[in-house]
Amino acid sequence: MSESDRAGQRAKVITAGEGDASQTRADAPLDPRLQALVDGHDGDPFALLGPRATGSGGMRIMAMAQGAEAMAVLNAQGKVVALMRCVHPAGLFEAELPTQMAYRLRIAWPEALEEIEDPYRFGPALQQEWLHGIVSGDGESARLALGAHRVTHEGVDGVRFAVWAPNARRVSVVGDFNGWDGRRHPMRLRHDGGVWELFLPGIVPGMRYKYEITAADGTRLPHKADPMARQCELPPATASVVPEAEAFAWTDVEWMARRAARATTPEPISIYELHAGSWRLREDGRHMNWDELADALIPYVQWLGFTHIELLPITEYPFGGSWGYQPLGMYAPTARYGSPEGFARFVDACHNAGIGVILDWVSAHFPNDAHGLQRFDGTALYEHADPKEGFHKDWNTLIYNYGRHEVSAYLVGSALEWIERYHIDGLRVDAVASMLYRDYSRSEGEWVPNQHGGRENLEAVEFIRRLNGEVGRRFPGVMMIAEESTAWGGVTQPPEHGGLGFTHKWNMGWMHDTLEYMKRDPIHRKHHHSEMTFGMVYAFSERFVLPLSHDEVVHGKGSLLTRMPGDAWQRFANLRAYFGFMWAHPGRKLLFMGGEFGQWSEWNHDTQLDWGLMQQHEHHGLAQLVGDLNRLLCAEPALYRNDHTPAGFDWSVGDDHANSVFAFVRFDRDGDGAPVLAVSNFTPMPRYGYRVGVPRAGQWREILNTDSGHYGGSNVGNAGAVSTEPVPMHGHAQSLSLALPPLSTIWLRAV
Repeated sequence: MSESDRAGQRAKVITAGEGDASQTRADAPLDPRLQALVDGHDGDPFALLGPRATGSGGMRIMAMAQGAEAMAVLNAQGKVVALMRCVHPAGLFEAELPTQMAYRLRIAWPEALEEIEDPYRFGPALQQEWLHGIVSGDGESARLALGAHRVTHEGVDGVRFAVWAPNARRVSVVGDFNGWDGRRHPMRLRHDGGVWELFLPGIVPGMRYKYEITAADGTRLPHKADPMARQCELPPATASVVPEAEAFAWTDVEWMARRAARATTPEPISIYELHAGSWRLREDGRHMNWDELADALIPYVQWLGFTHIELLPITEYPFGGSWGYQPLGMYAPTARYGSPEGFARFVDACHNAGIGVILDWVSAHFPNDAHGLQRFDGTALYEHADPKEGFHKDWNTLIYNYGRHEVSAYLVGSALEWIERYHIDGLRVDAVASMLYRDYSRSEGEWVPNQHGGRENLEAVEFIRRLNGEVGRRFPGVMMIAEESTAWGGVTQPPEHGGLGFTHKWNMGWMHDTLEYMKRDPIHRKHHHSEMTFGMVYAFSERFVLPLSHDEVVHGKGSLLTRMPGDAWQRFANLRAYFGFMWAHPGRKLLFMGGEFGQWSEWNHDTQLDWGLMQQHEHHGLAQLVGDLNRLLCAEPALYRNDHTPAGFDWSVGDDHANSVFAFVRFDRDGDGAPVLAVSNFTPMPRYGYRVGVPRAGQWREILNTDSGHYGGSNVGNAGAVSTEPVPMHGHAQSLSLALPPLSTIWLRAV
């Protein structure tokens, strides 16, 4: 068949029986600008493609579809009004119409016929105030503008793609809808925001996409995932995914109303930390999805009595061995456990069961995977160019450039996205210490001082204050929890008072000291008494969470149970006594999964917890103790209402080194809750007639005894209650004569 015969055949196909037509090809050399467009090098496609008015009142249309054999223009009724002239055999077409009109395009591909809206006939889709907001560091503007959003633009449904890449020469969106051909859909640059955008009609949820970026020097970068993607492919695949509808039919109205009230009303908080992928597996060994996890986890957490769960990071991450702490998809729940809608259902179910949801959230660093943020537009955009500022040697990761407003907007927008879109009740911000100090884990000469010559990262401080201020203003009752291990002052003070603005801080010092004490043989504990008492010196300097987290049961440290000394019975007794001490101590509580029933082995993210242990009395009894501790915590206002003030605490016995006994009273100074006395005996010797001064005369009921046989103990106790005697002790006129079980903690409440 001759070339003219093939052209006639193509024309017949594209006109679909609407009359004969012929198509001509340009013989003259192509304009260099058009050649660059066809070759995928031109960075201003809207200057060439789409409709242009002609002097005679008509319009000229230029369209590009690499690989197409023919193309026609359809009117609003779907009738062919012009067969387009092929300007370049690679797929550049042109037509001139006598009048201006609404139109669509019909494309004849080698194997199919397609009708589309012309993406290049649409005007800009991003609001100007969003661009200004991104440049000024506004997280809300970033989350509204950037990423893939399903919208109706100029009366047509489609997806608006937008990405920040201010130093790129050219950006195009590639995906399932264009054969991953970067020549097909080059984007429009909004110069005042450094943002590239393109509205593509006809895109449907589930389609995969990335960005093809040409750096300023002409280098074609590896395809980049969307930093603002709301959904991602299942790793190890790395594409972004066009999400389903962004709205979800929430049923947690009552929970959300109570959450806002909690901003001013103290409530008990105990947190069950877990890794969603290794808490429990399906029978076939695969991960549970969010719905399956909700069905299994929620009743268990209710039985244990925890008020909140905390999920190790679920923002999409490429390497499973990082446990989520090296994320790249800061706006997308990981695909490992299902869809974003599945995660929303999970949170909704937790709320309806009375359980809050906290996420680990990582704003300290990101991995250097080629498809990710590193040198995103060919320059150090999200990170610092200087490795002395931008590279973490400990983790082989890159450090965000917090001084760049757009980076701040990206991170703040992520926090707002999780809290608003997914109703998250708190973010635990990871590795805050590494953000605050420029010399974190660096030797002399390996870091760059701040503008004043100091080691503080002033830009990170400003970012943190902005983050916490924004969340606090918009979402009262949402917790912002810092993992911060240094003596930085005012972590939980408001920014207007010079603080960082977090609502809580992990008490790493308390955790370290008390675990050091507990792992010692009881015969040596009298020489290290201060490890259990020193925490009270600074207990009210911040609003603390007491964390027994995942970090304490990995990397050869052993499980909590195996870190306790003695034989098996003593190990369980030590851990029960420690939990009793911890739950009575000022500070919110956090326990990593497996610790509640005494997992013997270290945590392994590749397998599930050893659930078979729950069939054994000692393990099941330990879990029952944790449940009772949580229920008593919620039932006794003295244990939480004044958790962050000295008025809620008073030592009774803090200096009995010889016997390794500690006793303190918790008070409800702002209400009518009765005081609670906690007494711990950290030796295997029971002590009878041990006298402790108390602030109230009368009967004190024993409401908890970690040595109860119910939990696996030896059942030494105080027969349910003890009455005071007028024997002055510890600054009080009344005292109790107590039986202290071995390796135990008992709680007594004034009747």
